[in-house]
Amino acid sequence: MQNEIAIELAGDGKQPVFLEIATSIIREIERGRLKPGDALPGTRALASSLKVHRNTVDAAFHELTMQGWLVAKPSRGTFVASDLPDVRSANRRTRSRSGEGRLRTGKAAPPLLHVSDGSPDPREMPRAALARAFRRALSTPAFLANGSYGDPRGAISLRTALADYLVQDRGLPVSPDEVLVTRGSQMGLFLAATAILEPGQTIAVEEPGYPLAWAAFRAARARVVGVPVDAQGIDVSKLAALAEREPTLKAIYVTPHHQYPTTVTLGAGRRLKLLDLARRYRLTIIEDDYDHEYRFEGRPILPLAARTDADGSTIYIGSLSKLLAPAVRVGYAVASPEILTRMVDRREAIDRQGDLPLEQALANLIEEGELRRHARKARRIYAARRDFLANEIHRGLGDDVVFNMPAGGLAIWLRLSAGLNAETWSSNAARAGLSIAPGLRFALDAANATQAFRIGYANLDESDLKRVIAILIRTRPRR
Repeated sequence: MQNEIAIELAGDGKQPVFLEIATSIIREIERGRLKPGDALPGTRALASSLKVHRNTVDAAFHELTMQGWLVAKPSRGTFVASDLPDVRSANRRTRSRSGEGRLRTGKAAPPLLHVSDGSPDPREMPRAALARAFRRALSTPAFLANGSYGDPRGAISLRTALADYLVQDRGLPVSPDEVLVTRGSQMGLFLAATAILEPGQTIAVEEPGYPLAWAAFRAARARVVGVPVDAQGIDVSKLAALAEREPTLKAIYVTPHHQYPTTVTLGAGRRLKLLDLARRYRLTIIEDDYDHEYRFEGRPILPLAARTDADGSTIYIGSLSKLLAPAVRVGYAVASPEILTRMVDRREAIDRQGDLPLEQALANLIEEGELRRHARKARRIYAARRDFLANEIHRGLGDDVVFNMPAGGLAIWLRLSAGLNAETWSSNAARAGLSIAPGLRFALDAANATQAFRIGYANLDESDLKRVIAILIRTRPRR
């Protein structure tokens, strides 16, 4: 039986509606009104009651599924995750009165060890250099004398530094006027979608893929359709079949350097076919190059957007958050003047400018070579952690799992052997104090979910990585 849930929408525009819905559902779970295993209303019914588009509710559900609050079950619906604590039962257990009327607490849950999807280690960030650059930015005459808002495209100093950086490191023939600085790559994805897609039009995405990108596209009221990924990346032949039969298809979202979540690199042949397909069907490619700096074997592959014969139909999205720390919310987008103008217009409507002192400080780090020095240091550290984790997996999990050593990136895609269920294993691990996302989190359709884990290793030291594998060994389900 589906549960009634109380959703309150502020309607003040401070955050996307799908996030308001997601926050309200989390509140219902935390209050105990929604219990583990409870069924949620269907997206159509909830959208009707809230008077919003169904895609908006769908985006909220996908966001909560990705975070682990909800679970989608094929042909059954969406449910509160069964591995969450039952708040009402927990409250009843702790309400036994002592002689002084104090609440007695039960046995504390084990401390949570969180496996990220591939985040950098904030402890390795060049904090001292960034702090010095930030102080200099705050004291510059240009900052102190400027009483007006800045350019919605971002600080000219950072756009210039990024343009030079992209030309030298990624072969992108770009000028500062073709760069838009954003608050993280997530904003860039949303602005790109709203700039090139009308409501109801279709964007093809990789499956398995990046749920937050899907949420951004759905927030732009686009229809999201998955295209399978194999050992060579997105299946271009299946993408071509989709383009042939789907007249509303207008864009393709890809992560070709290190596919999210499988880490595979799109080969040269498929890259050429993808670019040709985009030209033939007049499709815009949104290329998310979220961790370009982290290539451990060989040289990084040049972006699709770097091809000299490209016709300007690629929007290139990058991030400094993956290079520094998740809390440093600075991303960027490179696009043709026409597309970039539409993105800037939409950015100005929701966020007149970025963090000017931070942008100027980051420009200083790039100009002085500090960012490149940090990238070289981070590659050494993260490559060592990748190798350590791989050895721990081989030693502790043996034939129960299989993976291909990633040439770069910040995570390993760990596929389970036949007979093992990733959701069951994840639930077992959660009770032992380990939070790890099963492959279901990266599937558009639960029926297509891969029995796998994405294990981000960069933000965990060797002792933490040992604990991760030890808990997985201890909580491994029986076949």
